[in-house]
Amino acid sequence: MAVYTLVHKMELKELIKNYDFGQLLSFEGIQQGVENSNYKLITEKGPYILTIYEKRVNPKDLPYFINLMSFLFKKDIPCPEPIIDKKGEIFHKICNKNSSIVSFLKGKELTNIESSHCFDLGKNIAKLHLAGKGFNQLRENSLGNKSWKKLYELCELNVNKETDELVRLSLNTFQKNWPRNLPSGNIHGDLFKDNVFFFNGKVSGIIDFYFSCKDFWAYDISVAINAWCFNSKGHFSQSRLSSILAGYNSIRKLNHNEFNALPILLMGAATRFFLTRLYDWNNTSSDALVTKLNPNEFLNKLKFFYKNQNNLNYKEMID
Repeated sequence: MAVYTLVHKMELKELIKNYDFGQLLSFEGIQQGVENSNYKLITEKGPYILTIYEKRVNPKDLPYFINLMSFLFKKDIPCPEPIIDKKGEIFHKICNKNSSIVSFLKGKELTNIESSHCFDLGKNIAKLHLAGKGFNQLRENSLGNKSWKKLYELCELNVNKETDELVRLSLNTFQKNWPRNLPSGNIHGDLFKDNVFFFNGKVSGIIDFYFSCKDFWAYDISVAINAWCFNSKGHFSQSRLSSILAGYNSIRKLNHNEFNALPILLMGAATRFFLTRLYDWNNTSSDALVTKLNPNEFLNKLKFFYKNQNNLNYKEMID
């Protein structure tokens, strides 16, 4: 979550007249995240989250994101419920941009991650994947591996020779060896720590579905491993990795090809977030209320997974 678009109280009061919320009592911008502008609204009926969709979100994709959340909510996945207004509408314009309002979820982002948290995260990823099988809309991954070369070309002037060599070597590897025909379906695509809430040690909320798409389920797991399995000093935690895989495997069994594909998928996930962070680092407006995220975090993860691609046996970790 983040704030790029500044709104005034009167604009928000006009907006919520469309809903059965009562009066707006207070509001605040949420600075975490990088994609859309988000506000917490406190109304007479309780708290809600307003999302204002920024430039990276294609308006044509909005029905997919919202419909997927609604579908998963009805399948008891702990995600926000999109709120329908008095006229049965989901989307509204505010500051000449598309917006929607969703329910507020209890819980908060973890500050101290334990293996038990990672096991429950893995279980919930598997539940999300299986629940999403019944959703009949699909969206291709606009930030999938086929997009990374072009994205890198927009950023390459901002990297040193060592980084350039590593990224180009990785991109060449992806082009030649990216897996095919792995189990796939609707994925979250952005399972970072700030997008997963916990309450009493269990997952209570999964938010920000605006990178959701059709892709390999094992790629979604790889994004989560990149996000959750390094500590604050950048050191890799094998126990966290084992717990995510074991939790996932307790709900849906990973097959042999998925385990074999994890090394390249982990490198791919690291590359994807290095490139998008590098692009955002150089193109985010200075007046946006957003904490810019350092791309080097994921460059270091790419280096780790590249170095260890033949050293980690993922299946053995849960046997």
